[in-house]
Amino acid sequence: MSASVAASPSSFLPIPPARDIPLTFTASLKSWWHAGEKQGACCRGARLPFFVPEKMPTSSAGDSPVIARTERMDLATPKHYLNTLSIRSTNTVPNAPPPAVVLHGYGAGLGFFFRNYPALATWAGHRGTDVYALDWLGMGRSARVPFHVKAKRDDVAGRVREAEAFFVDSLEEWRDKMGLDKMTLIGHSLGAYFSVAYALRYPTRVNKLIYSLPLVIQASAANARPATSASTSAVSHIRNEQRAARNQESRTMKLVTYLWEEGWSPFQLVRSTLFWGPMLVGKYSSRRFSSLTEDETRDMHEYILNITLSKGSGEYCISHILAPFAHARMPLVDRISALKMPITFVYGEHDWMDPVGGLQSLQQLREAGNHFGRMFVIPSAGHHLYLENPRAVDDLLIQELDLTDKQH
Repeated sequence: MSASVAASPSSFLPIPPARDIPLTFTASLKSWWHAGEKQGACCRGARLPFFVPEKMPTSSAGDSPVIARTERMDLATPKHYLNTLSIRSTNTVPNAPPPAVVLHGYGAGLGFFFRNYPALATWAGHRGTDVYALDWLGMGRSARVPFHVKAKRDDVAGRVREAEAFFVDSLEEWRDKMGLDKMTLIGHSLGAYFSVAYALRYPTRVNKLIYSLPLVIQASAANARPATSASTSAVSHIRNEQRAARNQESRTMKLVTYLWEEGWSPFQLVRSTLFWGPMLVGKYSSRRFSSLTEDETRDMHEYILNITLSKGSGEYCISHILAPFAHARMPLVDRISALKMPITFVYGEHDWMDPVGGLQSLQQLREAGNHFGRMFVIPSAGHHLYLENPRAVDDLLIQELDLTDKQH
């Protein structure tokens, strides 16, 4: 592989350093006022050595084995588009593997994977294939279009179907417009969830699934117990438990539950604070991404701030997909057995998500005849494992991308 992929940062487009994370109200106000001015630079993909700005010819990249560009893929519906980072091989290789498509989680964006793109680019250049990363419709820097669910609140299945369709339909339209026959989907958290939903609907378009912390794969543990006879004493016990729970529930938790069921999102709450928003985001990014360098943390803060303060859209899906406190309304573990392609589950060693859901899914797949499921744990990493232990994640991704699946 040419060393140009790992060369020093590109000089095509001088990118100014991100502003300091605001620690005072005055700094927060100034940051709020200037939010959005550098949205084109806040994705660190623009700092990749093989990145070519949109208006420059691809020949500017010289003899690099890959070329990266950002592009807006317009969809059929007016003002609907998906922001895309394309890392394309400049060499044609016979029998190249299907391209890999990286799909981010809730409230995030394709810029979150900046530490993984160099390794994926090396793989693409070596194998003569492409890598894409996109922002889900209504998230990141994709079109912030209205998000509505017509199903009534008690129609859980209808709500989930509509919420999934908003993202799955746009991904399928994107695939068709990009001219891709099959894809290997690399999804994180909610992005992994929507990858499953896509694979269930379009199985012939998916080569392989690599899931990093597949969100909401299982229901609440309370929902997993077998049914018992509904005796009078059992009903009385349930009512007593409910009464005790209501008495113990704090006002804050009641408010959170109410807002959740009414369709509020965490980002809506941040936007409602106006000038305090940048400081709140700064506290989160400083604490949540402590594994990053100082410059990377500033860049990440600015990136998160810009996508958080953007118009609310796809974020409102969350209350239809999840019940309060992150329990699945329609668990993937109950649906995943229909998939026949290879599936890899990846969890962080210190993540808040329960890996038992992954083990249960593997069992469901095996019982349905799919023996190509695998599961891994990334050490020294939590929910954002791709940032916290990028070397281990990169090695695993390349291993799984290169794995020959003899059942195909």
